[in-house]
Amino acid sequence: MSLSMSPANFSQKFSQTRKPSRRAKIRCSPSVLTFPKHNFPTPTLPKPDTCPPPAAPQWNFLQRAAAKTLDAFESALVSRELHHTLPKTADPRVQIAGNFAPVPEQPVCHNLHVTGTIPDCLNGVYVRNGANPLHEPVAGHHLFDGDGMIHAVTFSGDNSASYACRFTETQRLIQERELGRPVFPKAIGELHGHSGIARLLLFYTRGLCGLVDHSKGTGVANAGLVYFNQRLLAMSEDDLPYQVRLTPSGDLETVGRYDFDEQLNSTMIAHPKIDPVSKELFALSYDVVQKPYLKYFKFSGDGKKSPDVEIPLDSPTMMHDFAITENFVVIPDQQVVFKLQEMVKGGSPMVYDKNKKSRFGILPKNAENAENIIWVDCPDTFCFHLWNAWEEPETDEVVVIGSCMTPPDSIFNESNENLKSVLSEIRLNLKTGRSKKRSIIQSSSSSEEINLEAGMVNRNRLGRKTRYAYLAIAEPWPKVSGFAKVDLSTGEVEEFIYGDRRYGGEPFFVPSDSTSDGEGEDAGYILSYVHDENTWKSELLVVNATSLKLEASVELPSRVPYGFHGTFISATDLENQA
Repeated sequence: MSLSMSPANFSQKFSQTRKPSRRAKIRCSPSVLTFPKHNFPTPTLPKPDTCPPPAAPQWNFLQRAAAKTLDAFESALVSRELHHTLPKTADPRVQIAGNFAPVPEQPVCHNLHVTGTIPDCLNGVYVRNGANPLHEPVAGHHLFDGDGMIHAVTFSGDNSASYACRFTETQRLIQERELGRPVFPKAIGELHGHSGIARLLLFYTRGLCGLVDHSKGTGVANAGLVYFNQRLLAMSEDDLPYQVRLTPSGDLETVGRYDFDEQLNSTMIAHPKIDPVSKELFALSYDVVQKPYLKYFKFSGDGKKSPDVEIPLDSPTMMHDFAITENFVVIPDQQVVFKLQEMVKGGSPMVYDKNKKSRFGILPKNAENAENIIWVDCPDTFCFHLWNAWEEPETDEVVVIGSCMTPPDSIFNESNENLKSVLSEIRLNLKTGRSKKRSIIQSSSSSEEINLEAGMVNRNRLGRKTRYAYLAIAEPWPKVSGFAKVDLSTGEVEEFIYGDRRYGGEPFFVPSDSTSDGEGEDAGYILSYVHDENTWKSELLVVNATSLKLEASVELPSRVPYGFHGTFISATDLENQA
């Protein structure tokens, strides 16, 4: 691999991307996707001639007759839907436009061009998940509805890197690929109003006729990634995780749906937490139909599951994330809830309940039931993601760091309000039951606010007090123009901006070593996929997390769509995969 510029010129070229400031002047933008303006054709799904034609299903006469009848019903349903304007949050022409559009799988490509020097500590693979629909949507489609695809860059020493991307072979994807079209309902894009009810009835009727099998899960595994107990797990909160194995060549292969050796029989949210000291994994599972609406459980470092703890909730609540401290789990019970009856009225089942008061539940990690949970009200608070939490015993408080989003349901439902995602400190007093909330980055006017979404703290200090957070600058929403390193104690912000019409995603922090104390908390590197909408090319950036200087960039052989969450797996862990 060649170096196209000297280290001095390399550093000089990107020095302008580091912009220290206490108040970043970035305006909020509308809470809907917009069509990118560029001179390149909008990417489309892979053409049928690039994929083998599906084999004819082995159905009997009655099944073929049922399939024909149900297909005719679906065609009539789609025809009816086309007469109505889709909201932008469910319009595929908006949701998967530009670099949100899917790409085909990419076999391993070795010896990628590297500019700069890859740090020695980055010996392993960076994997990032994302939504990548296999088939072109026939009706409504939300970005979150796409099939899971993992993008992997492997660093193998000597400044070398390889790249591959593969679908996670969910049961949903396997069946739809065999049928040659989408048949599973899309949770956000399609399940709204009377047509959503019709789609559910259509899907379950196909199941009763043996045309599809929903007993093995319906999830897309497109959101989170975690490496736990020698396994890489791909997750979405509507199913069990899927185990994916990294091959010695740098490729990815799906092992299958993973139930932790028959211990897990419910869904698991996409953001489980691993305690850096105990190595335990903590998780939640929510149900939108029947009680218990929420369950908490954990796994020991060697994969042994605890009994479920049922968390009492009055209504099913959308719970994408939570937090842990050294001794507690922090459970958000917020105002975005599921009301399936809203579909009967013609609306979305996922709604903002203005009459509900947001609160946080503080539960001991080793709890066997929910008797000792402490609920602390925190009005008008909705955090889609929580970045960290810790205990401050001297004040009897649990401190939670998260991005507070308004309007709360703007990701799922179209809104005329400008979306704001404000990095906030929330203090929960366990004695008084009261809360305090403040914006960490102080601004004198709305024009100086900064939208921060998707990111992390040093994972070696998860659940303990941290000084820094690394968060995506979500501007112009929902694109990411750079990332911010935020001092959580002072509110000081340093920015790394990707450049003109260059956008990325979640900044992933990789510690340079296992040290997690003192001034070394920010010793490490930020990894981020970046796409250039001028050249229509993608790369992986490696940025020094202490100085925010660009260390290296890896040119990728194919376009990488904007995606969701990732993780880094060391070479040692790769060798010990189950």
